Amino acid sequence: MSIEINNESVVPVDEVALQHLATFALDYLYVHPDAELAIVLVDEGAMEQLHLQWMDEPGPTDVLSFPMDELRPGTEDNLTPAGLLGDIVLCPQVAIAQAETAGHSPLDEMLLLTTHGILHLLGFDHAEPEDEKKMFGLQRDILVAFAASERRTR
Repeated sequence: MSIEINNESVVPVDEVALQHLATFALDYLYVHPDAELAIVLVDEGAMEQLHLQWMDEPGPTDVLSFPMDELRPGTEDNLTPAGLLGDIVLCPQVAIAQAETAGHSPLDEMLLLTTHGILHLLGFDHAEPEDEKKMFGLQRDILVAFAASERRTR
């Protein structure tokens, strides 16, 4: 699995944890091991520009996903083909504020946002209530399984 992480923000981020989570999530979703993913961390100003340019919405947001090859999750018997999954752009400053509001750590918020971004890259959406239920349920399942796997490896 090729996962490139580029922190262009001024906020130090646990890139190893993001890498582990991304690898785990892609394995969980049966994405081919030769798939490529990029995660870019940017400051609020850069995120605001991207948010306005691509979503036509003002202000910085927490995560944006830019799919490339429109890959979809595979199955145990049929992995998704190798290809460019796409880019996830995260804003650590927004994540930190959201973590405080949610009552968990900034790292937990970054892991959640990374999972959320991966699901968007794989075609999941939450515009409709049924889609939201499916996407957020899968997001929760991945994060719970990841946390359990991390506890076992310590």
